[in-house]
Amino acid sequence: MKAGLFRPNDPIRGVRLDVDGPVGGPWGMTPGKAYLSPESIRRLAARSDLMGVWLLVHCWGVIFGSVAVFALWPNILTFLLAVVLIGSRQLGLAILMHEAAHNALFKTRALNEFAGEWLCGRPILAELASYRHYHLTHHRFTQSDKDPDLTLSEKFPTSRASLQRKFIRDLTGQTGIKQLSAQIMMSFRLAGDDDAIEAATQDAAQAFKARDLWKSLPVFFGVGLMMSLLGNWWYGLAFWLLPYLTWFQLVLRIRNIAEHGATEKSDDPLQNVRTTLAGPVARALVAPYWVNYHLEHHMVMHVPCWRLPALHRALTATGLKNKMKISPTYGHALSEAGW
Repeated sequence: MKAGLFRPNDPIRGVRLDVDGPVGGPWGMTPGKAYLSPESIRRLAARSDLMGVWLLVHCWGVIFGSVAVFALWPNILTFLLAVVLIGSRQLGLAILMHEAAHNALFKTRALNEFAGEWLCGRPILAELASYRHYHLTHHRFTQSDKDPDLTLSEKFPTSRASLQRKFIRDLTGQTGIKQLSAQIMMSFRLAGDDDAIEAATQDAAQAFKARDLWKSLPVFFGVGLMMSLLGNWWYGLAFWLLPYLTWFQLVLRIRNIAEHGATEKSDDPLQNVRTTLAGPVARALVAPYWVNYHLEHHMVMHVPCWRLPALHRALTATGLKNKMKISPTYGHALSEAGW
């Protein structure tokens, strides 16, 4: 079959068949163009305001629903379940802010910017603008010396003991307290210092942190205060601050490891990033909102998260499946990183 020909009866019409063709090169930041027709990409990349609303309602619904379940049946199991589910949805808010950074959360630009900033980013002490700037640089220079995320991935594979220490620090709040303290100190140091602000922006955005904390703290504590007003005085501490300092830090680390840890340091978009298949439990606790389809996201970064499974099917239908770096579970991805 000649390069550039398309088979009309493919699962996603217009899937390119020249699977041995070039991956990078002229396709720039959208390597999926080498395998999918413009029509297929355009269809997959269609955004929806309705889906944007649903994703936000679902995320915040899980957060406050978890608190409600504990309030109705207060015991240690519902408490732990609430902390874990809320921590995973705090990651979910980060993922939805990531969607907004790619202008993919809402079709309407104003809604995309407002929701990404104030309903997703600020509640978890992040900010949309600095994250967008840093993250698009990551897409442009993935797994190269200019990749701002390289510091997260180049340390893997590591030893099992090292991973255990990291996970223990996350679950016991040590990581969260250290990062929050550093964020507060950074905000004091950066006050009025434009040069220092510029230098610190990348490091802050990398960990979903706002460089200017004082704009985000009122929103962060506002969420906790709302929980306390709806329940008991300590609900905000237990169900917003505690998950943020513990489970959120753990799943954020697991996400970072699974996406680029122990992958090729190259410009091959089929091997310098990993997709991790996730079942219902993993999606609920570790990988919200299809974040596990990271290879597909890098192939066409403006495809909305809820369409990534369809993009996965489209790419594998071309015969790429055996060439893509795919882990069957998060346990397998962690094992490649040293677990």
